[in-house]
Order: sequence, then C-alpha cells, then structure tokens
Amino acid sequence: MTTPDIFGKRIIVLGCPGSGKSTFPLKLHRITGIPLISLDNVWWRADRTHIPREEFDKKLDSIVKGEQWIIDGDYGRTYEVRIGACDTVVFLDFPEAECMTGITERVGKKRYDMPWIERSLDPELVDLVKNYSSKNRPVLYGLFEKYPDKKTVIFKSRTQVNEWFEKWK
Repeated sequence: MTTPDIFGKRIIVLGCPGSGKSTFPLKLHRITGIPLISLDNVWWRADRTHIPREEFDKKLDSIVKGEQWIIDGDYGRTYEVRIGACDTVVFLDFPEAECMTGITERVGKKRYDMPWIERSLDPELVDLVKNYSSKNRPVLYGLFEKYPDKKTVIFKSRTQVNEWFEKWK
C-alpha cells in the first residue's frame, strides 16, 4: 500500500473536543507508521490530576524536536510551538453540533488517548465545545496566516474525513 506522505513527517491534529482529533491521527498512524503522541496522555495522570505545566512544556519541547511524529490534542496555549515545529496542520473544523455529538458518544468508552473512562458528560468540556468557534478557531486561523509555509489541511465534516481515508484503503 502506498502511504500518504503528502502530510510530511511532523503532523499536528487540532480541533474542538469531540471533532475526532484522536480518531484521525490514530488512523493516520496506522497508515503511515509515524509515531503517535497524544497530548492528553502527556498531560493527564490516571488519577485525573495532571503534571505541572513546566514538566508538560519540557516534554512537549522534547517531542517536537523529534524527526517524525503525529501529535493529537488541542491545548491552545501550545498552538504556536507545535505549528512552528510541524510540517502539516490538520484542522478538524467541525460544527458545534457535530462536536457535541462526539463528546456525548464517547462517554463510557475506553480510549487510547485518555488514562480513564469518562462516566458522564463533563460540563467543562461542554463549555469548551460551545466556546470553541469564538475563542479557539480565530486564534488558529490567525496562526495559519502567520505560518504560510506550513501545509494546512482543513476538514469541515466527518464525511470529508471519511472520504479522504477511503483513498488509503
């Protein structure tokens, strides 16, 4: 099988919670063999506490110095560090309703990118989804303009994502 090397070897996947930014990179990893790093697994501990910010920043700095990676996770305060280091940004720019469905459907399911299973819908996560288009999206589009040398791939729906992956079966 020919692998999609159109993305380069240093890829970040961004998007609103519930957009599929864990599912997309896992599929891409399986196709390309490029190592996958989930920032949720870097940040969170199994007991639902997180590592200190300074420790996270050091780990992220080490990760982005690697030769190849797919990094999933939004983590807005680290957008610029990751965009500056990557070849390609994949932005899952989905409507709010689609993301709300995404966060609702994952409740009770085991995920590779989280060290626990969500047993109920987190109100903080709901707020993140509701505010994403007004807070995070403008910041990202500004950074896409600031880094025109980065390949930016924007998907507007799960249908677009699924059609893209169909090419690589």
